[in-house]
Amino acid sequence: MAGKVKWVTDIEKSVLINNFEKRGWIQVAENEDWNFYWCVIHWFQFVCLKPSRNIIARMSVQTIRNVFSVETGYRLSDDQIVNHFPNHYELTRKDLMVKNIKRYRKELEKEGSPLAEKDENGKYIYLDFVPVTFMLPADYNLFVEEFRKNPSSTWIMKPCGKAQGKGIFLINKLSQIKKWSRDSKTSSFVSQSSKEAYVISLYINNPLLIGGKKFDLRLYVLVSTYRPLRCYMYKLGFCRFCTVKYTPSTSELDNMFVHLTNVAIQKHGDDYNHIHGGKWTVSNLRLYLESTRGKEVTNKLFDEIHWIIVQSLKAVAPVMNNDKHCFECYGYDIIIDDKLKPWLIEVNASPSLTSSTANDRILKYNLINDTLNIAVPNGEIPDCKWNKSPPKEVLGNYEVLYDEEMAQSDGSDRDLRSRSGQSTGTKGNRGRDSGKPVLTTWK
Repeated sequence: MAGKVKWVTDIEKSVLINNFEKRGWIQVAENEDWNFYWCVIHWFQFVCLKPSRNIIARMSVQTIRNVFSVETGYRLSDDQIVNHFPNHYELTRKDLMVKNIKRYRKELEKEGSPLAEKDENGKYIYLDFVPVTFMLPADYNLFVEEFRKNPSSTWIMKPCGKAQGKGIFLINKLSQIKKWSRDSKTSSFVSQSSKEAYVISLYINNPLLIGGKKFDLRLYVLVSTYRPLRCYMYKLGFCRFCTVKYTPSTSELDNMFVHLTNVAIQKHGDDYNHIHGGKWTVSNLRLYLESTRGKEVTNKLFDEIHWIIVQSLKAVAPVMNNDKHCFECYGYDIIIDDKLKPWLIEVNASPSLTSSTANDRILKYNLINDTLNIAVPNGEIPDCKWNKSPPKEVLGNYEVLYDEEMAQSDGSDRDLRSRSGQSTGTKGNRGRDSGKPVLTTWK
């Protein structure tokens, strides 16, 4: 009989530890022999030179870097796996996610792909799923040019390397950015290589409201390998609601209880409900939309959300270090506008495992359980040489979102198809007549 899996973690969360203990796994110290390491991201900043991009970029330092550190000379063996890819930040850092998606668009455009088609205004028809975004300080002049095209617009500023709503604020005047720059003790946007990098994005000021309140979706996506790309969607995501009714009024731009859905912020509001935590399940959202907008429209919306997720993963796949010892469970944040258009806001490398309610605890326990069943087959000593293609029975609440190998064996990569959306053998192919390329979900 095979030995017990030895695990290490740097995050003491019951939903993790209870899952490890249920499997009879053995906890060991980091400096001992281990088979499974669940690392959390530690966000703090340092400046590093990235010659390949010819830019000075602020990158996050993570425990995962210690695991893969060249300096330590440590090499993982075939029976060791960790829960992050070495350069996961290509997707989970706000600025790099946008850079990679922009590069992906341009590459598809060069290839003449129908996915890169633009409308008469020069906007991407199919790949316009990230709000217009600029990096500060690097893109300051480009941002000013864009801002002056529509000076009444609202923009949201976010630090590239922070989470849980920290450091975020809204602006609707250029003078507010200049004040922020002065307050940050810098005199120039062009020369501030030591200043914390921000992204500034056009604010989605027409969000879909339920009960008058803004919300976003937190969806969990598991990637077992990037080359070939194989990813799974967790069916039990949830919506996070603001505690204060939404208003686009400029007088409320500073009220984060109106604009930011992060639980880390909303839980401090006077109207925060500790019983349900301001959350709805995705299944409840679907029922609500089906009853108010219709089933066909709702199905199309969720197909588009799946489409966005796969395209974002395809955008980073070429630059991702596809280490065979790695898997990753991402937390995708999606906002739906009042026209039922979904927007990708950001992707989290270490989605919170803190439980704000009893239902939250159950969901996250099951999320970890199903993730481990895929990443560590049968709960046995891992072998990173396996093909990472588990049988359907072990997927639990996950379902295959995209399998590149299966798509190619079928004769074509079937989520990159012509505008007609015609395909053969696509089960449940909704939106076939919508004129949009259709994403095949492999079941």
